Amino acid sequence: MTESHEKIEVRIKYNELEKTFFGTTQEVWLSLEKFFSHLVPTFDIAKKLLLNVDLQELVQDCEGLIGFSKEGVTLLVPRSKLTDNETLCLRLLASYVGRALGLLPKDTVSREELQETVGKSGKITSTRLGELLKNDIAIKTLDEEYRITTLGVVQMRNESLPKIKAKNMS
Repeated sequence: MTESHEKIEVRIKYNELEKTFFGTTQEVWLSLEKFFSHLVPTFDIAKKLLLNVDLQELVQDCEGLIGFSKEGVTLLVPRSKLTDNETLCLRLLASYVGRALGLLPKDTVSREELQETVGKSGKITSTRLGELLKNDIAIKTLDEEYRITTLGVVQMRNESLPKIKAKNMS
């Protein structure tokens, strides 16, 4: 069997990764083998560590807790049934969901809007926001507004939303 010195090109696309291999048949074959044996399993492992949010599931989880109208965001749970932090997180989550669904122009909320949502003094609101920032539930943007983090969304979905739903039922 004679070895061909002709060059070949093989292009592979795997999720967002696109790779092109160029060389002799043997070089390309070895590169492909390395790609499949090393890189693909690494991406599969890494995907397990990524915090992802399934928007459809999140919307289902938020049903009965938040609402959107032409006036804006509405929390459907009485404030008296929520802690200050739950209220702030639910409002930030509503902005996240509203933006993701195209119902709101942005996913950030001003401190004043959050203070109005909580119905407490500016000092209490600032203290509670500081707690959320410290715990990586929210971040403060360059334009001095607040946004829920991906970690915050995941924690809300896994921990807080079930508790809030239970409070709302009682």
